[in-house]
Amino acid sequence: MIEVPAAALSAREVLDAVNFVSVGTNDLAQYTFAADRQLGAVATLNDPWQPALLRLIGMVGEAAKATGKPAGVCGEAASDPNLARVLAGLGVTSLSMNAASVRAVGAALAGATLADCERAAQAALDTSSAGAARTAASR
Repeated sequence: MIEVPAAALSAREVLDAVNFVSVGTNDLAQYTFAADRQLGAVATLNDPWQPALLRLIGMVGEAAKATGKPAGVCGEAASDPNLARVLAGLGVTSLSMNAASVRAVGAALAGATLADCERAAQAALDTSSAGAARTAASR
């Protein structure tokens, strides 16, 4: 499980030692932003669209591609159809989500090429806020 920034930053070394990784986006966000997702005033920092979090996930995706191993995402982020496209564009190869989200996420992914996903990911990475990332990726 990639749940702390150090693991994401060392994803290549982690993947050299394991067969696959899964990014726990809720915990990774919490540790990245030093903000408890259940603590009122700072909970909004735990938005999975935050570009800093997406950059860490992208580092994991790049390491997975380089090692030829799969990288998944589990957590609330995987259940967002638009974010699923961005995650695929970042190199994520599997998504774990609640059953109610599978159909919408599957439809979003089926309606996009990998190149579309990569463009959406780059657009999100080029922003400075979660809101801007959402907007940029949906264009």
